[in-house]
Amino acid sequence: MEVIKEVVLTREFNAPRDLVFEAWIDPDHVIKWWAPNGVTNEINSWYAKPGGKIDLVMVAGVDLGPLVGQRWPMTGEFKEINKPESLSFTANAVLDGKEILQHLTTVTFEEENGKTKMTVNIKVIKAVMPEAQGSFAGMDQGWNQQLDKLAAFLAKK
Repeated sequence: MEVIKEVVLTREFNAPRDLVFEAWIDPDHVIKWWAPNGVTNEINSWYAKPGGKIDLVMVAGVDLGPLVGQRWPMTGEFKEINKPESLSFTANAVLDGKEILQHLTTVTFEEENGKTKMTVNIKVIKAVMPEAQGSFAGMDQGWNQQLDKLAAFLAKK
């Protein structure tokens, strides 16, 4: 598997590991934090088990100005679920029914003094250019915004 781009993000949350892990596997939680700022989700399937399907649509809100209403489908599949230590999944950005960007994401969760250290490793393994250029270029910022939303979600729990 050739890796075109790799992004590694580490965050520490003042929350128990089980809760942080649940935030990733329960679609009722995922819908509240997944996607960058100004974007909401429509989750068609989020089955967190090996072979379980991921099918959602990210929808641009009014905060994104001229992009408002744009829909960005994402499909994928969970590869591993090792509760509460780790999970991995593939994700595909889809444009006009065509997969334009695929990544393998592995998330690990370590408990440290009642807090959780989470590491997200995203490996882009397919990018169809020029269609994937926007997704590819905005990946770091989008994932950081998404994890900020996860932190805010966990702080309310």
